[in-house]
Amino acid sequence: MEKNNIRRMWLADQGDGTYQNPILYTDYSDPDVIRTGDDYFMVASSFCNVPAVPLLHSRDLVNWKVINYVMEKLPFERYDQPVHGCGTWAPSIRYHDSFYYVFVPFPDEGIMMCCTKNPWGKWSEPSFVKRACGWIDPCPFWDEDGKAYMVNAFAKSRIGFKSMLYISEMDPKCGEILNDGKFVYDGHETQPTIEGPKMYKRNGWYYIFAPAGGVATGWQTVLRSRNVYGPYEERIVMHQGDSPVNGPHQGGWVETQTGESWFVHFQDVGNAGRIIHLQPMHWKDDWPVIGEDLEHTGCGTPVLRHKKPDVGAEYPICSPAESDFFEEKCLGLQWQWNGNPKKNWYEMTGSGLKLYAQKKRAGECICDMPNLLLQKWPAPEFRITACMELSDMEEGDFCGLVSFGGKYAVLCVIVKNGERVLQLWEGEIETKIEDCKSFQTIAQDFDRIYLRMQVKETKKISFQVSTDEYSFVPVGEEMLASPGKWVGAKAGLAAWNESSEECRGGSVTFDYFVFEPLEK
Repeated sequence: MEKNNIRRMWLADQGDGTYQNPILYTDYSDPDVIRTGDDYFMVASSFCNVPAVPLLHSRDLVNWKVINYVMEKLPFERYDQPVHGCGTWAPSIRYHDSFYYVFVPFPDEGIMMCCTKNPWGKWSEPSFVKRACGWIDPCPFWDEDGKAYMVNAFAKSRIGFKSMLYISEMDPKCGEILNDGKFVYDGHETQPTIEGPKMYKRNGWYYIFAPAGGVATGWQTVLRSRNVYGPYEERIVMHQGDSPVNGPHQGGWVETQTGESWFVHFQDVGNAGRIIHLQPMHWKDDWPVIGEDLEHTGCGTPVLRHKKPDVGAEYPICSPAESDFFEEKCLGLQWQWNGNPKKNWYEMTGSGLKLYAQKKRAGECICDMPNLLLQKWPAPEFRITACMELSDMEEGDFCGLVSFGGKYAVLCVIVKNGERVLQLWEGEIETKIEDCKSFQTIAQDFDRIYLRMQVKETKKISFQVSTDEYSFVPVGEEMLASPGKWVGAKAGLAAWNESSEECRGGSVTFDYFVFEPLEK
């Protein structure tokens, strides 16, 4: 595989002063965004995947790269194993008094905070702002009088109710909540499932931007008041309308250096997860209008292509990392584990990624192994080719290429009775039912094999195998993709061992993991 021939799967910047939506065809769900100087930063949910809470950076709001993670691991032992759908929900990011703050809700444990003066460097260890079950979607806010507040929503699955927003006074250094707080908005009648609040102040008005109506079907609501605790007026400022962009909501407002307003939000597209859009925004009568308001109603619809934001300069076209030749000293930032990792799971050799086959617990399903190494889909269609060296595999090892979602599959080579056998495992997270099909024995003189996964139309997944990198043959039947629990489907690598021996299994080295466009 030639490194110089690698192409990006999705580029929003059209190179002519315009951009297309989505700006990221990748599952960076529940985004929030800020600007400091000429830098834009975005955070997103990551649930039980680790490292947690990706931090993205841009200079123009269109071209983004992952630069860091806020948490190196999840701060509770339960996440040493994957807890699907739990972990870090919708975070928020703010800059105040020389510090960057990220508030991260754990729906079962409470609201935590990490901070730093250098977003590229190490973030503080997470600390509790509020220990509570069912408090979600927090956002800090500092007023001109020095007081600080936190607005949040609630998860009915944990606390028994939803569609309510709450504000509490907070220690200005985000150490703790100072009072019992107050419910400031009830959305049951007109804004059901209102959640994900982001708080701002402009022209003496307090604003809460909050999505309502549900993830795949909702809209963007804005509340405003002259008092931090309300009462709040409401207005829907963006909906789907005639646009193909369903459920346009949940995000953040940011203002450029030149005074333009923009809104970053997600769209739930199912298998690929919640992908990221950028909408123009303007103010009318002290209300925001997001997207194109062609009928002049004060409620916009999403744009699919638009002039890029005026940030006072032009910047190179880029996108988050995808393919990996494993030439660095550490894992690329596109990778996350299925649970809190251990250092002995892998090694960067300088020319490859060595995965050590971890012992699989008795009765454990593949989907519940924490040592699955995964990354998000970068486009609606693509193929992945992984080169795998087999010479260090031992009896009972299973090593291969993973498609991971509600339905998952692993195309792997196993060592059984001294022979290498190609197998395809399929399973479902919900039912925990797994099925294995054996296909062929691999000759012992083949120490390298090429595994391929293909995704068509954001839903059709198929596998292929080759022993020479050129002639690929199909393996198994085409399967339908499905998203995970609150997350889009992922792809990645795995190595585990099921022998009866107490010692760890062998290892497998991946020379590359490369994304390519589908051949037409």
